[in-house]
Amino acid sequence: MATSSTEASSTPQLRRALSLWDLVLYGLIVIQPTAPMPVYGVMSTRSHGHAVVTVMLAMVAMLFTAISYGKMASAYPSAGSAFTYVGRELHPALGYLTGWSMAMDYVLNPLICTILCSKFAMNFLPEVPYPVWVVVFVAVFTSLNMQGIKTSARINAGLVVGMCVVIILFLAVAAHYIFSSAHDGIVFFTRPFFDPTTFSIRPILGGTSLAVLTYIGFDGISTLSEEAKNPRRNILLATVLVCLLTGMLASTEVYAAQLVWPGARNFPDVDTAFVFVAGRAGGRWLFSLINVTLLVATCGSALGAQLGAARLFYGMGRSGALPRRFFGAIEPKSHVPRNNVLLVGGVALIGAMVLSFERGVELLNFGALLAFMGVNISAFARYYLREARKRWFNFVSPVLGFLICMLLWLSLSWRAKVLGIGWIVIGLAWGAHNTRGFKRELVNLEIPDSDGEA
Repeated sequence: MATSSTEASSTPQLRRALSLWDLVLYGLIVIQPTAPMPVYGVMSTRSHGHAVVTVMLAMVAMLFTAISYGKMASAYPSAGSAFTYVGRELHPALGYLTGWSMAMDYVLNPLICTILCSKFAMNFLPEVPYPVWVVVFVAVFTSLNMQGIKTSARINAGLVVGMCVVIILFLAVAAHYIFSSAHDGIVFFTRPFFDPTTFSIRPILGGTSLAVLTYIGFDGISTLSEEAKNPRRNILLATVLVCLLTGMLASTEVYAAQLVWPGARNFPDVDTAFVFVAGRAGGRWLFSLINVTLLVATCGSALGAQLGAARLFYGMGRSGALPRRFFGAIEPKSHVPRNNVLLVGGVALIGAMVLSFERGVELLNFGALLAFMGVNISAFARYYLREARKRWFNFVSPVLGFLICMLLWLSLSWRAKVLGIGWIVIGLAWGAHNTRGFKRELVNLEIPDSDGEA
């Protein structure tokens, strides 16, 4: 017994060094303080000028889901993933479905980042055609990821500080513009929340289904369970706080933008509408500053997203979910899954040419909302159905989270649902084939560590 105890204690383990606020800072860095700015135009247009309402409704949905993520992370502290939660609590086939939905998110993220980068670049050089910018950005992101170049945590933290400074500048300039312009009294300030001429539940739900993108990434906190102090308390609390802080900041940014540019009409470019709002409030210098900030932030996201998708395919290839010879290969010098980087780059290139930014966001949220529904039901099954003592909160919170996420999922456009369901059907068919009708052990859909090779 003494020998085994000594061996266990000498085994290298992750150090529990992350405090509650370390976890919150990590979550805010992953989501980024400028998160609502890129999606502002499409959610404002879809909701008929009620963008701030959509952001706040999305926050409610994400808060319930964050509670479920935090509780499940305490149950599975070494494997924080919707794939794991659903597969172990409900059924392996449902876990596979959840993992496959998340895989679509990872593939689409570089695609929508490429669209945005190209649009932001066109704001500076409109004479260069959009397809040329798409090719340029895909080539740059792919070549950098082929060399295994990654941004450091210090650079990422510096970017977040820079974004916060830019946001403060925008809010200050926007406030000056708003209070120095003529308006029709208190109604002017309440119209972003309720405009009787355009308010309608269905468009607002449609806008909210897009606004979910503002919060994507909060679930990453659950992956730090093994490095967090008091993880059973702090993972849950940090996840909820990140959603709450993100929602408050996003609502403030969007509300100010709606007061500067009332309604949701006549944006020169709906995909980069926030940049033009900044230009109206502060002139060319603020237009350029916001545009550069969002371009740099989106480039960083695109680099990480492409490598993340490549690593996911590598994990699936390594475990036999996809052909191992192609997807499970690692380039010896850079230790990068080269085939997968090229494949994801190719998908981004083609997708950015044929999909709109709005459709790409909808498809990404299609997969995310499915995963969120799965996590909520998993939390309901574990903490209410299987618990001897039935606590009302363990019933209400996950059920409300599930129902709100399902309502938002149903509010996606029919085109997005058709494309998304097509992806799900392909995944289920492939999974059933590999597991003989889900009778054998399921393949791993987790993302391997960045340094992991085999």
